[in-house]
Amino acid sequence: MLHQDGAYFCTLNYLVLWFIKYDNLSPIYIIHHLTIMLSIYILTCNDEVDIAACIESASQCDDIIVVDSFSSDRTVEIAQKYPVRVLQHKFESHGRQRTWMLREVTTKYQWAYILESDERMTPELFAECQKQTQNTDGYIGYYAAERVMFMGRWIRRSTQYPRYQMRLFDKQRVWFTDYGHTEREVCDGLTSFLQETYPHYTNSKGMARWIEKHNRYSTDEAHETVKQLRSGTVNWNHLFFGKTEVERRHALKDLSLRLPFRPLIRFVYMYFILGGFLDGQPGLAWCTLQAFYEYLILLKVWEIENMPIGDPQPHPQLTMDNETSSVSGKGLG
Repeated sequence: MLHQDGAYFCTLNYLVLWFIKYDNLSPIYIIHHLTIMLSIYILTCNDEVDIAACIESASQCDDIIVVDSFSSDRTVEIAQKYPVRVLQHKFESHGRQRTWMLREVTTKYQWAYILESDERMTPELFAECQKQTQNTDGYIGYYAAERVMFMGRWIRRSTQYPRYQMRLFDKQRVWFTDYGHTEREVCDGLTSFLQETYPHYTNSKGMARWIEKHNRYSTDEAHETVKQLRSGTVNWNHLFFGKTEVERRHALKDLSLRLPFRPLIRFVYMYFILGGFLDGQPGLAWCTLQAFYEYLILLKVWEIENMPIGDPQPHPQLTMDNETSSVSGKGLG
């Protein structure tokens, strides 16, 4: 079958990469480092366009769990053609979805990697993840940087690359909370950073889906903005002296919620200061869309504060794009 051939091909490439990279090492050393020590979660919702390529990119792993939030397309059907476990779980929020699957879904290994359907695992990244799960340096989680792919091009500059996300971790020491339309990690221990990166195909499902998704995201961000303005604070120490990109970015996010002319500031910052103009037409489109996204958030903040009857509410079942969450899970196939 085609999907099996694809899995074998990916695994073969992985083995070849290892032997080329470590051709001066003993076979025992190589075999030891080929031992799989992590499980991979793949989060989905109506991702029939991406799911096959996503699973095949992770086929080096022998414990892949697809967590789907009741897709209405062929996502589940396609996923079940591969040697993976498929679970369905009603979506509530990104943070709850992740915490639910980490606590309730049994995995073969203690270490886990979260992969979203429009992202891809690479052989180099998988090899580094394998290495880190066997280290004894005391770290309980690792951040990985994404390479945002938009309109067929890597948007390197205006996406604040390298921008890190918590991806590999000891599932007993990490959980997630909600923040705006997405989530933030809570780590019970020291964390570090992976050197390898992963591609993130942000508009793989088309521009209409991207705009629809960010229209929904802007509602959650508007509620988070109101919440932060009323009771949140800016961590100035992290903003100016943060030890990591993650600390500085979180503080900058909290500060940005309080700035006037946010859409204009964001466009100028991304396009001119970060160098988005060097990313060509895709860079201009990306910066323009991000500024428009900020404007949508401001409009919805105004609605919340001035039109309580028309207060935009998050849509629990629809807020999910690549992720998933609820009270009970349903195993498939």
